[in-house]
Amino acid sequence: MPDTITITDDRTGKTVTVPIEGGVFPSSALRQLDPTLFMYDPAYMSTAACKSQITYLDGENGILRYRGYPIEQLAEQSTYLEVAYLLLHGELPTEEQLTNWRHDVTHHTFIHENMRKRFVDGFHYDAHPMGMFVSSIAALGTFYDGAKDIENEESRRKQILRLIAKTPTLAAMAYRFSAGLPFNYPNNALSYPANFLNMMWKVGADYEVDPALERAMDVLFILHADHEQNCGTTAMRVVGSSHVDPYSSAAAAASALYGPLHGGANEAVVRMLTEIGSIEHVPAFIDSVKAGEGRLMGFGHRVYKNYDPRATIIKKAAYDVFEITGKNPLLDIALALEDVALKDPYFIDRKLYPNVDFYSGLIYQALGFPVDMFTVLFAIPRTVGWLAHWQELLSDPDQKISRPRQWYAGPDVRNYVAMADR
Repeated sequence: MPDTITITDDRTGKTVTVPIEGGVFPSSALRQLDPTLFMYDPAYMSTAACKSQITYLDGENGILRYRGYPIEQLAEQSTYLEVAYLLLHGELPTEEQLTNWRHDVTHHTFIHENMRKRFVDGFHYDAHPMGMFVSSIAALGTFYDGAKDIENEESRRKQILRLIAKTPTLAAMAYRFSAGLPFNYPNNALSYPANFLNMMWKVGADYEVDPALERAMDVLFILHADHEQNCGTTAMRVVGSSHVDPYSSAAAAASALYGPLHGGANEAVVRMLTEIGSIEHVPAFIDSVKAGEGRLMGFGHRVYKNYDPRATIIKKAAYDVFEITGKNPLLDIALALEDVALKDPYFIDRKLYPNVDFYSGLIYQALGFPVDMFTVLFAIPRTVGWLAHWQELLSDPDQKISRPRQWYAGPDVRNYVAMADR
């Protein structure tokens, strides 16, 4: 049997048959039936807006792969910068390529002094770090003459490099400003995650990054590097389709991530666990969720209908961190909540399993990050995923400027009514 689908327009009896490839059929089938016919699909629940080679996600079976490599293997054996290279170039780097890539990223971490002294100082003293981060990414593009020259491959490469290198610097700058602390310059002798932690926490000359915490940060960065066509990545592609500079596109993606339904999920988990307060309150909380009086944050996912593969990895990373920092007091509540939810038919039937956000917030909190920084920590590694998709978009001949169609449901034509007659 051929992999095709046949659609019949019952109004006219017209029939069209089109191929199915990878579980997807072209929307041109609808246009062949009737050029004025459109499909109504709020939130793109059944629409593939692009063809991508970057990330494979099988939600039914809990599978996540970057360029074909299982996330479990990358988290166990790789580093974030190696994964970043993989996402951007399609292949794991050779030793020489990785050495050069690390050098290039490390030596682009500094930001213009005017950004630090003039732009940042314009924020209110209690500005949210994520709001500062979004604004800083957009402003960063104004410092580079070639930012808008996206048709030039070498210029694109420079902007991608700058964004990956400088986002940890911008993130640390936003935090230090909000905490009233002096800015720490990047240290080119440190690894990508260690440099970020050093910029965040160094006070005086005697701070050293614990290798276990450095590795945990690296793993978290790997797990958050990309996740297919989520809200932020879609924003990157939609805005990027106008051929604006990558800084503006990345700022749009970061703005989408800022929303509580997207990047704010791990923050919501910590708040939920804090409100539960103790293990003894877990059963009552579960009952309230089942009664529709509360929400179980950190469980379930739009795509995953099985255990989020990142959740298993991040749970192990949490224990590694707690061995250094001491156990987060919310961990026992989280474990009790997970245990109850995984055994209760109510949650099992609804396929509500822990996702990556359930434990990441506990790790961030144990590392000393305030809740307001959680989404910023998400944005740092996700920047490379956004850029990989932006780069792919520009090289895809099928892509045009994004322009979804709408289903108009307003009033029919009517005549203007004079003010005296209304």
